[in-house]
Amino acid sequence: MKRVYEFLKKAETYYLATAEGDQPRVRPFGTINEFEGRLYIQTGKAKPVSRQIAANPRVELCAFCGGEWLRVACELVEDDRIEAKKAMLDAYPNLRGMYDENDGNTQVFYMKNATATISSFTAAPVEIRFG
Repeated sequence: MKRVYEFLKKAETYYLATAEGDQPRVRPFGTINEFEGRLYIQTGKAKPVSRQIAANPRVELCAFCGGEWLRVACELVEDDRIEAKKAMLDAYPNLRGMYDENDGNTQVFYMKNATATISSFTAAPVEIRFG
């Protein structure tokens, strides 16, 4: 899991894919945090992505960095605890202009039953399971 976290931190931007009915939806994300041994992402409850995850928590994310790409297939589980939200916002203080752990909008999810694959054009894929 640590390798996945480090890859996403280094990449800075990854793309999260959800489903809206039968329509795939993909958008850039930049938050990744390790908290209590789990990997977390963050969004706002007011956004369509929040409703899409609520309807179908199975997602994929993808990032490219240094000639390698990472794909993670997982289920996202909401963690509504203030401590989890605060840990995320403390890791990304620039988000505090839009979010607060007590605002009723900030939402964090951890990755469950995750399968990550790191690939490149020059080496065999590496699979990592966690959560």
